[in-house]
Amino acid sequence: MTPLLLVIIIVFGIAAILTIYRIVRGPSILDRAVASDVLLTEVLCVLGAEMAINDHTRSLPVLLIIAAVGVFGSISVARYVARRDNQTS
Repeated sequence: MTPLLLVIIIVFGIAAILTIYRIVRGPSILDRAVASDVLLTEVLCVLGAEMAINDHTRSLPVLLIIAAVGVFGSISVARYVARRDNQTS
């Protein structure tokens, strides 16, 4: 493992812990949704950095699937919150 990859893992690990804290403690569902998007983005960044450092593209399909899950998850939460807001009005 290269020292650069170790630093990246440590920095993103700390960021992931803080993001998971926000997912657990988030006062609203929107805070939790944003935090889960941030966590998915952190995973994408770590995988992208690992691909760049090791000079390969084997993880590219995984990156695409994670990005699609993030987009569809955000759309689902936004529709749920919009529908819930319309019912209470």
